[in-house]
Amino acid sequence: MKHLIFTTLLVSGLAGVMAPSAFAQQDTVVKDTVIKKKSKYTLTIGGGNLITKNADSAENPKKGRFVGGVTFTRVDLGFSRLIDNGDFNLSPNNEFLDYKGGKTSKFSFDVLQFGYRFNSNFKVYVAGGFDWTLIRLRDNITIQKNQPTLSYINEPIEFSKNRFSSSYVHIPLNFEFRTSESKKGKRFYFVVGPEVSFLLNGKVKQISEERGKEKQYDSYHFQSVRYGGTVRFGYGGLGLFTKYYFNDMFTTPAQAGLKNMSFGITFGLN
Repeated sequence: MKHLIFTTLLVSGLAGVMAPSAFAQQDTVVKDTVIKKKSKYTLTIGGGNLITKNADSAENPKKGRFVGGVTFTRVDLGFSRLIDNGDFNLSPNNEFLDYKGGKTSKFSFDVLQFGYRFNSNFKVYVAGGFDWTLIRLRDNITIQKNQPTLSYINEPIEFSKNRFSSSYVHIPLNFEFRTSESKKGKRFYFVVGPEVSFLLNGKVKQISEERGKEKQYDSYHFQSVRYGGTVRFGYGGLGLFTKYYFNDMFTTPAQAGLKNMSFGITFGLN
């Protein structure tokens, strides 16, 4: 995950270096008169974003325009919770997934977005990015891979870290409402919309004195396609988010009704 985030930042950084030269306004001197030739499209970099927009339309807030490009924004960092058939307490079938709430987290961000801004207060766009759910297990167990069901074995050692996680590519459809700018140039934002996610992999990461650091990868019966919804509310570039996934977390019958939700802080609202 660290390599993925570094690569994303590198791409955004290179684009930011190239943007001024690629889209700079051209000055032409004719009979001692300087004529400014304005490019129809510019790149706007700010708040972690690299967005292509129509410069002529930007001067008229009532005129719609297409927006899109490479972005590093809507970074969600928060806590994740399992809901077992409507209850935050796990049923006997799922007690082996008992987790440390303060260390069970959600991390996601967007790297692309394409949409249409109808006016200065409303925008619809499709984004693409990555999403991780990181469950810190309490018990000294190892979730087994390549098994017909979601199963585990008890271990005779103590793990200082026993993390069970999933990673997805997510594609949200967002409806963004925002107020007019304040005197400080900031706005209130309200963003809501559905999203669909596609499984990349599942992972077990364990650390113990006896075995050191161990990592294992498998699908672990996580849903291959996950769908849910997100709500965000914020001011300026900072906000709060909550996500809820409508289908079950796993495909196994014993885990039927076990769902996932998360909440926390969003950085880079725009």
